Amino acid sequence: MDALEAATASGDAINGLGTKFMLDMNTYVYGATLGFEGADFYLSGRGGALGDVCAGVVSAAFVFWNPDLVAAGWERTADVMPRRQAAQEFAGVCHRWAEEHMGDDVDTARLAELAGRLGDAASPACAPLFAGWRSLEEPAPDRTEALALHRVNALRELRGALHGAAILATGVTPHAAVARRTPYMLSVFGWEEPHPDKETVRAPWAEAQAATERSVAPMFEALDPAERAEFVDLVNALQTSLA
Repeated sequence: MDALEAATASGDAINGLGTKFMLDMNTYVYGATLGFEGADFYLSGRGGALGDVCAGVVSAAFVFWNPDLVAAGWERTADVMPRRQAAQEFAGVCHRWAEEHMGDDVDTARLAELAGRLGDAASPACAPLFAGWRSLEEPAPDRTEALALHRVNALRELRGALHGAAILATGVTPHAAVARRTPYMLSVFGWEEPHPDKETVRAPWAEAQAATERSVAPMFEALDPAERAEFVDLVNALQTSLA
């Protein structure tokens, strides 16, 4: 399997696995015990990987979110806890979610190893949230489920950033991109009606998707062809087992 094939074949699973703990309502129940309101734990926890930066920096990294929504939430969380602490709390939820939901039908130790090699080989250019998440403390090596999901989520942040750059390069706006790909998330991401016509961006969105795979592919050069295929099999098997 070549690098581009591996990037393409693993993309959906990488994206899907990283969202599992983020979409779990128990994540926000826990966030409330820390003092966060609603989705603010997501904003502070994910954005906190950047440190105590201004709201505009977080909005820039959250490519597809309405900057006004991000700024409002970021400011609300200012006094809850330091940003990096929020990020580590958010990562802790990721780790515990993995241990509570992953079975022993997938070799998570091997997945963690391969995902780690990919993350180490990847350039952080244009991917600040990837760089920030990668700098957080990882679970201990014997916590293989937690370590696997931690490292896969780093790859999700990388893919998300590179996809955002590819979308913008085609001239598609973040609002239009959400309307095209995940219209059910428009209100969550802070976009109000009227929404762009998703049909007008179908072709450039497809172009951007192909560009995303080309951007992600170089990190797969860190693995040999057999290891690429093994990573693809493992990450897709884990996604299937958690569906």
